[in-house]
Amino acid sequence: MGIHWTTAPARVSHWIDNEIHQGGGEGSSPVFDPALGRVARAVDLATQAEVDAAVASAVRAQASWAEHAPQRRARVLFRMKALVEQYADDLARLITREHGKTFPDAQGEVQRGLEVIEFACGIPQLLKGQHSAEVGGGIANWSQRMPIGVAAGITPFNFPFMVPMWMAPVAIACGNAFILKPSERDPSPSLLTAELFREAGLPAGVFNVVQGDRTAVDALLAHPDVAAVSFVGSTPIARHIHETAARHGKRVQALGGAKNHMVVMPDADLDQAADGLIGAAYGSAGERCMAISVAVAVGSIADELVARVKARAQVLRVDDGEAPGADMGPVVTAEAKARIEAYIAAGVEAGAELVLDGRGLTVPGREHGFFVGPTLFDHVCPGMKIYDEEIFGPVLCVVRVPTFADAVALINAHAFGNGVACYTRDGRTAQAFANRIQVGMVGINVPIPVPMAWHSFGGWKQSLFGDHHAYGEEGVRFYTRYKSIMQRWPDSGSKGPEFVMPVN
Repeated sequence: MGIHWTTAPARVSHWIDNEIHQGGGEGSSPVFDPALGRVARAVDLATQAEVDAAVASAVRAQASWAEHAPQRRARVLFRMKALVEQYADDLARLITREHGKTFPDAQGEVQRGLEVIEFACGIPQLLKGQHSAEVGGGIANWSQRMPIGVAAGITPFNFPFMVPMWMAPVAIACGNAFILKPSERDPSPSLLTAELFREAGLPAGVFNVVQGDRTAVDALLAHPDVAAVSFVGSTPIARHIHETAARHGKRVQALGGAKNHMVVMPDADLDQAADGLIGAAYGSAGERCMAISVAVAVGSIADELVARVKARAQVLRVDDGEAPGADMGPVVTAEAKARIEAYIAAGVEAGAELVLDGRGLTVPGREHGFFVGPTLFDHVCPGMKIYDEEIFGPVLCVVRVPTFADAVALINAHAFGNGVACYTRDGRTAQAFANRIQVGMVGINVPIPVPMAWHSFGGWKQSLFGDHHAYGEEGVRFYTRYKSIMQRWPDSGSKGPEFVMPVN
C-alpha cells in the first residue's frame, strides 16, 4: 500500500490494528498553525473505550511479535529506517506547520529520531545473555532479556517525531508492543509515523496511536495490561506520571523540566560562546528541554558577553518556519505566548535588567501568529521567577558570579539538573566542571549536549523520575526484564532429594 502525504488530514484520529480508527465523536481539540494563528485541523480525544481497544490490539499482537527472532524484528526497523529517509521532508513539514519550528530545525529533529532507529537495528547484539556451563552438580546457568509486554509512550509537543523515536523503536526491537499518546498540539506526525511502520512490515497492533488529553493518559496509567510507561514533559506532570504508574505496578521513566545553564569562563572564546548561546537559547524559540536559558558569566567578562549576545539576537529573523532564512519561528500556541510574556513581565517587576524585549513582535503577513522575539535579561538572581522556573520560550537570563566555584555552587543548588555547558580553554577547569557538576548531561564548549543514540538521554534531580534514562543501552534495560535460568539434564539413577543449594 503506497503512502501519499502532501498535507495532514482535516481530522487527526487514532491508529489501531494498522489502520485509522476514527474517534467516536465524543470530543476533539483544535490543532493550530502557530505561524498563522488559526486552526488548521482537529484531533480526536480518546475515550476510555478507545484506549482499551488500543491496548487490546497491542496485547493480541505482542506475544507473536516477541516470538520473532531478534534479527527478523531488526529487519522491519531497517525498512523503517529507509522509509523515514524517504519521507523525512514530509515529516519535517508536518512538524513545522503544527509546532512552528523552522524547517531546517525540523529536518534536524527527524535526523535525530532516525539515529535511534538506526541504533535499534543493532539491538539483537544487546539482547544477548551470559552463560555459565558448570555452576554445580551438572547445572548450567544463563541469563536472557525478555520483553516486558505492552509499553506506552506519552510524548511532548516540542519534538513530535524525535521523542517518540526515543521510545518506540527500542521497545519494538526488544519484542514489545508500543502505544503512543502524542501531544494533541501537533499530532499529525504520529499518523505518518504509524503508516511508515505499517509499510515497513510491522504487524498490526505492534504500534498503535491514541490521540487525546489527560483522559487518555490516565487510562494508560491505570490499565492493567500496560507494563511500562515512558514520559517526557514538565516536572509536575512527570512527577504525577511516575507516582501514578508506580502505584499501578508499572515500570516508569518520566523525564521532566529543565533550567539549563551555560558557564562562560574568563578565558573562553567569547565569540564562540555568544554564538553558542544564541543557537541554544533561541533555536526552536526556546521550546527545547535542552535549551540554554541561563548564561553564567564568570568574572569580568559579563559586560562584553551581554553586548555580543544582544548584537547577535537583534538581527535574528523571526518568521514562518518555512520562510527561507528564518532563524526562529513562532511558539506553539497563544497560551504559550501569553505565558512567556507573563514571565518577561515578572522579570521586569523583580528588578532584572531587560536588555532585549521580545514582546509585541508581529511578522508581516503573519500578524495573528504566536510570535515572541528573542528576549535577554541581565543581572538576574536566584529567587527571581525567571531564574527559578522553566519558561520554555526564547528568554535568556544572565547571572553574574565572581568565581568558577560560585558558578558550580549556583548550578548545583538549582532544582533541575537536565543539561549544562561550560565554555573554557582550560582543560583542568573543564575536568573539574564535568566531575563536580550535579547535572545529567554536560557539554564542554558544546552548548546542547544531547547524547548520541548509542548513549542515553536523561537528567538528574527534578529533571528525571525513575531509574532509567532514555534510549541507548539504558532503553534496552528499561524495555526488557532480566531472567536467570538454571538447567540440569538427568543422568542414570536418582540421587534422592537434595536439601542444599547447588555448589561446586
